Amino acid sequence: MKKILLTSVALAAGLAFAGTASAQIKMGVAGPMTGPNATFGAQLFNGTKQAVEDINAAGGILGQKIELEVGDDVSDPKQGVDVANKFVGDSVTMVVGHFNSGVTIPASNVYDKAGILFITPSATNVAVTGRGLWNAFRTCGTDDQQGRVWADYVLAHFKGKKVAILHDKTPYGKGLADFAKADLNADGVKEVVYEGITTGEKDYSAVVTKIKSAGADVLLWGGLQTEGGLIVKQMREQGLKTVMLSGDGITTAEFATIGGDAVIGTLMSYGPDPKKNPAAAEVIKEFKTYNPEAYTLYAYAAVQIFKQAAEAAKSVDTQKMADVMHSGMAFHTVLGDISYDKKGDRTSLDYVMYTWKKGPDGQISYFQNETN
Repeated sequence: MKKILLTSVALAAGLAFAGTASAQIKMGVAGPMTGPNATFGAQLFNGTKQAVEDINAAGGILGQKIELEVGDDVSDPKQGVDVANKFVGDSVTMVVGHFNSGVTIPASNVYDKAGILFITPSATNVAVTGRGLWNAFRTCGTDDQQGRVWADYVLAHFKGKKVAILHDKTPYGKGLADFAKADLNADGVKEVVYEGITTGEKDYSAVVTKIKSAGADVLLWGGLQTEGGLIVKQMREQGLKTVMLSGDGITTAEFATIGGDAVIGTLMSYGPDPKKNPAAAEVIKEFKTYNPEAYTLYAYAAVQIFKQAAEAAKSVDTQKMADVMHSGMAFHTVLGDISYDKKGDRTSLDYVMYTWKKGPDGQISYFQNETN
């Protein structure tokens, strides 16, 4: 498991990071800082914290320093709303988060009414930005984009093969699975299994048996790393060679920790590796002992966008910043240039394919495919 800088001790202490007592801009970072998805909360926290430190060291935003507040939503929608309301009470004006779509959507209703601008690095459900909110943006792509990538990959690499589809019943997992299903069905491919599973369980042998009986060659998994790791492991234990194809919900070393060697060969859609982007080279050095995997740099980019939007608007007024962000302006980030449409979605496609395999160091991780 890669080192995670965020500790429960720091959270319990309620510390404000990277700011001073005279901080003039309050920014929040929200996600599952504890619980089964804490690895993703750590990614959001570490990326945001590093960006705030770097920006403060360079003079802040329009000469104002940033004070960072952390909100732990434990991947729970109700907790997410509680975090959002606390941010409102603490006069937070900008938020990086949340991680889960199912948490981001209800929390965004609070932010909308309170005048808080937010950028999620990871919530891909189309409803995050599809409800006409003025303040909703993301540095990641969307489920409909990712579902199309899945369908295109299956059509190109598994033509004539049997396809099974599983999801975890969440807005993220089911949304992604349903978009892929709709695209495949429209292209004449009918799945042999389509089913939702219950998160938090340990034994998925019953659904694995269904996949085996159906003779599925490829399994599309809409969900996160814990259940995904268990399912692929239990497929191998039943002798299945079915290839799992999943998405950005498994972009953590925990997937390999849970599934072991069974995850080797798993296909995964995610954004182009930001660590290969020259724009990220200097920033990556700032993380020192922490490997900025997955959403770390997506969170860092969100803070960069806040800064550039405020500078372009010549104001930290969040409505004016949002107007700039909706204008089509290109923001220069560690992910490359990002611009937004009127909904708050990126105007560029953000998904390529990866394969999980053993690296030169013997560790199992995901590597971007040379061809997609």
